[in-house]
Amino acid sequence: MTSTELRRRDAFFAVLALIGTAGYLLAAQFGGGLGFPLDDAWIHQTYARNLAQTGTWSFVAGVPSGGSTSPLYTLLLALGYALSAPYVWWSAVLGAATLALMAMFGARLAERLFEGVRGVGWWTGIALCLAWHLLWSAASGMETALFAALIVIACEVAARQLQADLSARARLLGGAALGAVCAALIAARPEGVLLAGMIGVATLPVLTQDRRGAAAWLIGVLASGAVCLAPYLLLNLSVSGSLLPNTFSAKQAQFAPLLARGFLTNFAAMLTPLLAGGQIALSVGALYGAIWLWRRREPIQRALVLLPLIWSLALIVLYAVRLPANYQHGRYVIPALPTFIVIGVGGTVLLSQTFTARRRAILTRLAARSLVTLCFVLFPLFALIGAGVFAEDVQLINSEMVAAALWLRANVPPEELLAVHDIGAVGFFANRPILDVAGLVTPEIVPLFYQPEALYALMRERDVRWLMLMPDQWAWLWQDRAETFGRYFCRIHDTGGRMGGTHIYRFEPSGNCPV
Repeated sequence: MTSTELRRRDAFFAVLALIGTAGYLLAAQFGGGLGFPLDDAWIHQTYARNLAQTGTWSFVAGVPSGGSTSPLYTLLLALGYALSAPYVWWSAVLGAATLALMAMFGARLAERLFEGVRGVGWWTGIALCLAWHLLWSAASGMETALFAALIVIACEVAARQLQADLSARARLLGGAALGAVCAALIAARPEGVLLAGMIGVATLPVLTQDRRGAAAWLIGVLASGAVCLAPYLLLNLSVSGSLLPNTFSAKQAQFAPLLARGFLTNFAAMLTPLLAGGQIALSVGALYGAIWLWRRREPIQRALVLLPLIWSLALIVLYAVRLPANYQHGRYVIPALPTFIVIGVGGTVLLSQTFTARRRAILTRLAARSLVTLCFVLFPLFALIGAGVFAEDVQLINSEMVAAALWLRANVPPEELLAVHDIGAVGFFANRPILDVAGLVTPEIVPLFYQPEALYALMRERDVRWLMLMPDQWAWLWQDRAETFGRYFCRIHDTGGRMGGTHIYRFEPSGNCPV
């Protein structure tokens, strides 16, 4: 493919990603109003706004904290505030840009892996732009699409080392590029460390026949990675005292009881949300593509060419073992989809071109064509369905979290402390001092999870005056203390949303709630 053709293809992917992301936002607009489909997106917005306006890395303005899981994404959002751009649309622009990059580099990765397979780059990029989980992520205001794009870019940059005739200088530059991408990957999500390590393990054996080139590549990776990752590590050390954000450990502690269900149950729970989409039709193609790559490549190259598929499985396993939270369409494992789609599309295109030839039996040709037709139908269909799902998710958060935050802003004195489980919208709209009972920006809460007495004592010690919870969070926090809790925390307001309503309580030291 010539450079002109490559630019035209990239431009097509960019337009397709922009149209898809804008379509999801318009679906939300017509469905009841703009916003984000999960409360955590408001956490990013609050950090970004405070960074742009005060220059501090803080959720509560002027109080440094490490509650942003993705400092890189927060910086990109802060740029929008510095430019006075509408924050919802700026988030969507970032999402569309990362989705476009995902498609561009996904197409290149597919062409490197499936050399000589006609059209594999085009079909890979189109599938990535139409996968509804990825469109949802691009419009969600979360770092998911950015992280997913960096995963694909890292795999593609690593796959360049499959070329045997590169000079030592080219290896050095390739390593430097990979080091920078891996640093960005980790700054986007802490689990990027896993992929960075996997890339190193898979790539070094490919370079064993060129020791000078291997040394140059390794120097480039380590030097560039260290320089680019240093600001991220220093930021975390300064605000939370650890090398990684404290949010991951807080989430792990919160969902620790789910680990008792066992690995297989949790693995199935994490995998299930990803099956709802056109990617399910790529399963046969992914298996065929993996077998084809295994047979075609030399033994020392197999780990690298199969890395995209290995990563997809590894991410799901990681969350099944450490954080089996499959809510919000499996958002934690959505970054497993792009690399699976790359292998799945490659294998499906290869299978179609191999088994639709005239020399094949008619049933074989029919099966191959049916599989391709199914992909043609499911990807656009789910992309349209996903727009409706996105709109419903946005209105749910607007009717619960945003509505509660606006009530707090209008009715709670600004100096009184709030204890809140879902802090995003409250931090953005109410701008009050907060005790985060989920532990994201109040890490001292984490050791108290599932200890109602200790948590209650801390709330009394900090002079908490208000509490915002949802019904299921009441059960988690208070267990068998509901009666005592009900005497001192009086329900004042209920949003009445579709998730059972967000409840707002006021503390009454006398133990006598007004009727």
